[in-house]
Amino acid sequence: MDQPAGTHARDGLKTLMIGAIGVVFGDIGTSPLYAVKEALGGEHAAIPTPDNVLGIISLILWTLLIVLTVKYQFFIMRADHQGEGGNLVLVALAKQFTRNNPRMQRAIMIIGMIGVSLFFGDGVITPAISVLSAVEGLEVATPAFQPYIIPITLIVIIGLFAVQNKGTGRIGKWFGPICMVWFVAIAAIGLKEILRHPAILAAMNPYHGIRFLLADSNSNTFIVLGSVFLAVTGAEALYADMGHFGKSAINRAWGFIVFPALILNYLGQGALILGDPATVKNPFYLSVPEWALIPMVGLATAATIIASQAVISGAFSATRQAMQLGYLPRLRVVHTSSSEFGQIYVPLTNMALLVAVVALVLGFKSSSNLAAAYGIAVTGTMIAVTTLAFGIVLRHLFSWSLWLATPLLLIFLTIDLGFFGANALKFMDGGWVPMAMGAVIFFLMCTWRKGQDLVRRAMSRAEIPLEPFLRQLGDASIHLVPGTAVFMTQNFDLAPPALVELLKHTMTLHERIILLSIHTKTVPYVPETERIQMDTLLDRYYRIRIHHGYMETADVPKILATCRLHDGEVVAIEDTYFFLGKASFLAGGATDMARWRLRMFLGIYRNAESATHFFNLPPMRVVDLGTRIVL
Repeated sequence: MDQPAGTHARDGLKTLMIGAIGVVFGDIGTSPLYAVKEALGGEHAAIPTPDNVLGIISLILWTLLIVLTVKYQFFIMRADHQGEGGNLVLVALAKQFTRNNPRMQRAIMIIGMIGVSLFFGDGVITPAISVLSAVEGLEVATPAFQPYIIPITLIVIIGLFAVQNKGTGRIGKWFGPICMVWFVAIAAIGLKEILRHPAILAAMNPYHGIRFLLADSNSNTFIVLGSVFLAVTGAEALYADMGHFGKSAINRAWGFIVFPALILNYLGQGALILGDPATVKNPFYLSVPEWALIPMVGLATAATIIASQAVISGAFSATRQAMQLGYLPRLRVVHTSSSEFGQIYVPLTNMALLVAVVALVLGFKSSSNLAAAYGIAVTGTMIAVTTLAFGIVLRHLFSWSLWLATPLLLIFLTIDLGFFGANALKFMDGGWVPMAMGAVIFFLMCTWRKGQDLVRRAMSRAEIPLEPFLRQLGDASIHLVPGTAVFMTQNFDLAPPALVELLKHTMTLHERIILLSIHTKTVPYVPETERIQMDTLLDRYYRIRIHHGYMETADVPKILATCRLHDGEVVAIEDTYFFLGKASFLAGGATDMARWRLRMFLGIYRNAESATHFFNLPPMRVVDLGTRIVL
């Protein structure tokens, strides 16, 4: 018997909820491993007073409520584009609403570049601190494991990055169930300690957190805020992965499972410390029964691998989005699933992340040391993108007046600046690491954008208007060969350089000529009905523009095969050749870019992924025609 439609809907929502628990909340879900310990002083913490414990636990609980529930779920996640979320979606929306203001557009573009740069800077820390903090539980079981903490951590991390080229499809189905067990386990452990020391429930009163912040005796309270923020460093995942699971599934997973489990565990760790202040050195693992310690280390390691996988997958997606929007050069992108478009693998990003993560583990050696580097990049991203860019979207998308939007944005900005300032105090203790990484990536992105502008200006000096060029061809003696020739171009008003070079050297053309332009729109996805624009220039000359979103990769042969020309024929890829202009640029002329920076750009340009692979062109049917241009 068929199930009712409502049953199918409930089963589907359950599946999405479990998936959201595994992927979206992986990073947030592993924060109990280190947040309380670091907020109370780390491995070398002094014995805390009951007031300090209540105050810090209260700050963590209310930070979860205000930042994750109110700011992200109630406001930020309402700013989507066709269900998609993420920093670049927010930037794209902000640019859309300011299209008549070039100065504002430039400012938003810079905000987007800063957000992407800081995301990468912060992304390398999550695998390092998460896996390291999980494996450190072995040291709680017995000090004999202490010499093996770093080697075991490195083995887990190297193994995680080594399997990225296989895709997450095979193991992804286990993400949700493992994290479900994880959240149930940490909730049960926390509840056990709450029942033993119910006085910790007073921490749910925000009074204790406010009193802790305002107490004159607590000169380090501002620094403590930086550690409290560790509880919400995975907040961006809620928004970024909204398109995969949907707003409803994420909200339900958070409200019914994740948030209650986190609250119980944080309260439980506080209750343990109230009963025995000496447990502050590692309250998470010391709250685990001795018989369950080793299994809990295994479960925690699995959960941190999932949290790291979410960050790595996010880095791959962010790399592709940045390429599509012109912030990065073309890199090799491998699709690891035939059914799930979003499952991709970027080899260069994977290798760079692996090297950076291994260097962090070897350099910092413990999760407490890494905690000093964690948070500053996330708060920077929140200020740059999810507050400033959201301010523009808030007014236009929701039609809020300036008087209504300003107070809300000031509240968000005050909170973000408070956390940023607290994390900035840890700059010299390790916070400089993600900022330095972000600065390097931002510089490379700016160099690429500026270099691309130089290339466009240099190529424009040798360009020929298209229509006069085609009229001239009508009078010339040109030899025609069977088949179709595709010339890729960015400007239909100008003759493609490859077409000009081909005629200059061979005076030969194919029977049908397609001038093809690939246009990336500032939206995640483009409807199939808007994918192709085609018109006829002359009897055998066609102009085709392919539109795709910045979360898509244009498979040119597949798209062209759906085109029907004016004579009723389709484009037969087996009879089609793709002609690409292969320009070699030399540093020689006077430019407004420093010579060393120009050489850096040219090095990146030469090593960028070729259009053949990037657009999935058949290699045996691609012809490169080269020219030399002095910049």
